[in-house]
Amino acid sequence: MASEMKKLQAIRYNKGKLEVLDQLLLPAQTKYISIAGVEDGWKVISKMQVRGAPAIAIVGCLSLAVEIYNETFITKQMFKQEIEGKLNYLVSARPTAVNMKLAADDLIGMVNDWVEKSVISVTEIKERFIHEIEAMLEKDISNNMAIGTFGAERILKDVPSGSSLQLLTHCNTGSLATAGYGTALGVIRKIFDQNRLEHVFCTETRPYNQGARLTAYEFVHDKIPATLVLDSMVASLFKSRKIAAVVVGADRVASNGDTANKIGTYQIAVVAKHHAVPFYVAAPSTSIDFEISEGDRIEIEQRPDREMTHIGEHRIAAPA
Repeated sequence: MASEMKKLQAIRYNKGKLEVLDQLLLPAQTKYISIAGVEDGWKVISKMQVRGAPAIAIVGCLSLAVEIYNETFITKQMFKQEIEGKLNYLVSARPTAVNMKLAADDLIGMVNDWVEKSVISVTEIKERFIHEIEAMLEKDISNNMAIGTFGAERILKDVPSGSSLQLLTHCNTGSLATAGYGTALGVIRKIFDQNRLEHVFCTETRPYNQGARLTAYEFVHDKIPATLVLDSMVASLFKSRKIAAVVVGADRVASNGDTANKIGTYQIAVVAKHHAVPFYVAAPSTSIDFEISEGDRIEIEQRPDREMTHIGEHRIAAPA
């Protein structure tokens, strides 16, 4: 599994160098984009060449680490101002996913604390800052492994001992959406590793087809028994197949537990409730926004209409 995860890396990082997998080209083409700094990071996040709430935060922060790696700062105040401005700019690339905002707030808070300590030089502050960002990669994988273990235990608790089960997932929440392993796909991988997965169904996830292009790609790569289904056939699937549970990820979770995720998640949840199918959200604590009381207060990103009317360069809808 470790070698497969490495092959499916969405993020490649070495000190001063960052590359991200262009996920708009998958599965037809595997191409990595070099990220020289914050502007490049903002663009790949906004254009959804990299996506998934955890990966957005990691790529955004790493793009800043790369930009300042060889930069010299004369004063602590100069460093603080540049960091604050660029982190806040990165948050604007994809506002619905809260991970980037929380990471930015944490990093700005750390910098403010360091700046106030006279014994710490600006060079040391920069080194500490870059180290904190680099640690996000390993921490995300560790969190995902824990989510996988906990989620698998919870789902299997309701299944007869030794029996296998069928699951449904939506969008992409695997190695391509995180630093590795995945959130909801991490749960599915864990159940598969325990030889308890009979089959998993993934939706195409229009309009960008993350399920068809990315999740199905990960399942084929890892030889996980899976079937791609239309977004519009979930109700029929619940009626004709014994689905044990739905497992999805989250872009943002409000303090009351309301969740914002890829478009189409809500209708799957409603249909799952009608058919008495358990519905689980697998997400790290970094996706929880305690400043928002309920889901209606979550800012929902409005994407360009071209994403619905075109696939690549080909128009599939009648011109208005």
